[in-house]
Amino acid sequence: MALDGLVPNTPVANVAVVAVATGLVWFGSGWLERSAEHLSTYYGLPAVIQGSVVVAVGSSFPELASVVFTALAGSFDMGVGAIVGSAIFNILVVPGLSGITTGDPVESSRAIVYKEAQFYMVAVSALLVTFALAVIYFPTAGEPALGGRLVRPLAAIPLLLYGLYVFIQWQDVQDHEAEAASGDVSILGHWAKLAVGLLVILVAVEQLVGAVEGLSHTFAIPEFLAGVTIVAAATSLPDALVSVRAARRGNGATSLGNVLGSNTFDLLVAIPVGVFIAGSAPVNFAVAVPMMGVLTLATILLFVVLRTDLTLTTGESYALLLSYLLFVGWVVAETVGVTDLIRSV
Repeated sequence: MALDGLVPNTPVANVAVVAVATGLVWFGSGWLERSAEHLSTYYGLPAVIQGSVVVAVGSSFPELASVVFTALAGSFDMGVGAIVGSAIFNILVVPGLSGITTGDPVESSRAIVYKEAQFYMVAVSALLVTFALAVIYFPTAGEPALGGRLVRPLAAIPLLLYGLYVFIQWQDVQDHEAEAASGDVSILGHWAKLAVGLLVILVAVEQLVGAVEGLSHTFAIPEFLAGVTIVAAATSLPDALVSVRAARRGNGATSLGNVLGSNTFDLLVAIPVGVFIAGSAPVNFAVAVPMMGVLTLATILLFVVLRTDLTLTTGESYALLLSYLLFVGWVVAETVGVTDLIRSV
């Protein structure tokens, strides 16, 4: 129940909590991202590290918090669903909104297409392999038939891969010379805003997860599918804000790079951190494979549209948004039983 019983556990109240918590996530993430950018500039971090690590961590903190809270509450399926759904949202909706709001083609680059996008595909494959290892070596008895437990040693695999990602980024800019920091930067002020942003996000995501759990129980929505849709969209708002803002400034590489960097962090760090905190987490391979398959198709679609002339046109942006609507329609069809591609949900 949201707000520890202060708000009644009714559908209307839970919807209100979701709306308020989503707004707080947006507010807290804005403070977090701006403070992280100022601090990374002050300490002389290279721009690519700022975008792929600092800003990505800032905009992905809501997803990380959702995994932690769902793992502690025993609803890890919802947390994983939120990560996968957020990744699909980021891949299809965020670039689509960026391309539509600017009115001009969003410029990409070969570094985005051939390094960031391809490494992200590796991240998707690595997480799927990690899930498969959990089912093979730590199977669960009974239902689901393709169930297993994701334990800490297995969770270390994607974390190590993210370490490789950071190492590659650092090697690409090893000759970076930082510009002198401005003397009027209030370091203590930015650290304080960073802390407040983190606190607001933690509180908001905790209430968001509780309200979504209440809605899922009321309407008999599987936890994984609730995470894929409601929690994923709410926690992805910061990524949308960062990318759209960068696209409007004419910085397409930053806009698209934030999407891929954030998704890489979500898959390789957020899920393993939840496992490390909880000790272990259940994995339903029959659910994970179809959703990861959709994520792979979405990533390939984005790769193709970015590779064409290294730009994202308005027409391609609408195609990405239409693809996401089709995905949501399929999720609804699965929920009401019209289709049965996701087993044991």
